Amino acid sequence: MSADLLAVDSLAVHFPLGSNFGGGSKKVVRAVSDVSFRIGAGETLGLVGESGCGKSTVGKAILRLVKPTSGSIQFEGARLDRVSGNTLHELRQRLQVVFQDPYSSLNPHFKAFDIVAEPLRNYKIAKGSELQDRVVDLFKRVGLQPNLMTRLPHEFSGGQRQRLGIARAIALRPRLIICDEPVSALDVSIQAQVLNLLMDLQDQDGISYLFIAHDLAVVECISDRVAVMYLGRIMEIADKRSLFVNPRHPYTKALLEAVPVPDPAVRRERVILKGDVPSPIDPPGGCPFHTRCPYVFERCKLEVPQLRSTVDGGATACHLVESS
Repeated sequence: MSADLLAVDSLAVHFPLGSNFGGGSKKVVRAVSDVSFRIGAGETLGLVGESGCGKSTVGKAILRLVKPTSGSIQFEGARLDRVSGNTLHELRQRLQVVFQDPYSSLNPHFKAFDIVAEPLRNYKIAKGSELQDRVVDLFKRVGLQPNLMTRLPHEFSGGQRQRLGIARAIALRPRLIICDEPVSALDVSIQAQVLNLLMDLQDQDGISYLFIAHDLAVVECISDRVAVMYLGRIMEIADKRSLFVNPRHPYTKALLEAVPVPDPAVRRERVILKGDVPSPIDPPGGCPFHTRCPYVFERCKLEVPQLRSTVDGGATACHLVESS
């Protein structure tokens, strides 16, 4: 694999909960705790987990839309968590985002042309006829007809609006795009079209993706490697084939076994997780998954497992895997 384009180390993001009038310690939401991963050039890392696990907060921290509490984020060798001003502005040219909602992420008062042209204008890359030509080319690349450029966002379908968002994201020729649930609001048939578009753009331009999703089928389709999050921590990270064929962490196994099988004749045993996801305001001690894990033993309740390398080149945070 190529050198790291993005390196996230021990990332934590905590949000304070108002003032504490009782005089005790102020409560915080521990949205992300000790998250580390790498993304190489031209690679897609899928980040998957249940709603509320912190995966979108990881993406926002990389984009500097939320401030990291601790840890480091390096992009192209620069510390994203430390830079500001002109340096951050310059780095953002090569670091873009595709949001989940293809309607609320677009300015409803901008025509489609202006939505796609805006980043080119902001960075003073093109103007006049050159700007017109660049936008026409971007429309064609994402499968939109240039004669739609005068329309407003509400005049497009959901899939077309997401293509607009993708055109805006690739306008500056970024090296990394954070895709935050980019197809979850779309019909299944349109999801496939958008995924194919993202993969085609990656082949053409060598773009890297951090692809955030909760749908395992979508993640399997587009990712090279997959990281599984639970309650703000990465439980397992592995290449796509290893994770889907031979998951090591009990939580990963439970997620995969919960995916419906299309053949009604197929029967399989399922691990049914007990209880609910604990609150990130008051997470359990030890392994964050131990309150729901069917294989829990005493060490799980006392000691947080570290993300350790496995023989297949992945990594798992599980005392059971360590001792096996």
